[in-house]
Amino acid sequence: MIYDPAERHLLIPEDTEAVQRDERLRAMGLTDRPDAQLDEFAARLAATTGASYAMVNLFMDGRQYFAGLHTPSGPQNAPAPEAAAEPGREMTYDQGFCPHVVNRRKSLVLEDVCDYPRFAGNRVVDELGIRTYLGAPLIDQTGTTLGTICVVDIEPRPWGQSGLETIKALAAEAVELLQQREAGLA
Repeated sequence: MIYDPAERHLLIPEDTEAVQRDERLRAMGLTDRPDAQLDEFAARLAATTGASYAMVNLFMDGRQYFAGLHTPSGPQNAPAPEAAAEPGREMTYDQGFCPHVVNRRKSLVLEDVCDYPRFAGNRVVDELGIRTYLGAPLIDQTGTTLGTICVVDIEPRPWGQSGLETIKALAAEAVELLQQREAGLA
């Protein structure tokens, strides 16, 4: 488990599936490289939800990698919202909200991340200005959580039940896409 010693509470749950996930992603031929097909999926995810930023986020080698990325200015190393830094395609395991989705194996809706003390102090809130999150796990036919799909934005959003249903349906589509690719059909 990862703890914040100053706050004395759990920030990010321990990733108990990491070894199995790394093996599964490699077997599927997924690596830490940008993927044009997943970039297209991320763009569709952003268009469907109306969010500015969308990711197909794979967890490998103890970090997060955005194999699919959509930003308002394009997928490649786009500037962070209201920040001078460039987030690129990689984050450590303890950043953002997706590690919670991977660990819980359930979708997560944060209409305003600042309403949740556990999430309000996350680096992506303070440094990148992220205020809303909607994400779902990518669980394949072996039961392995490969990563997530998610959308974020710099303004709070009322995702509601329809947002939750949408992100779950799109996660199922993303898993199907990955499984078709593995089978050589896509």
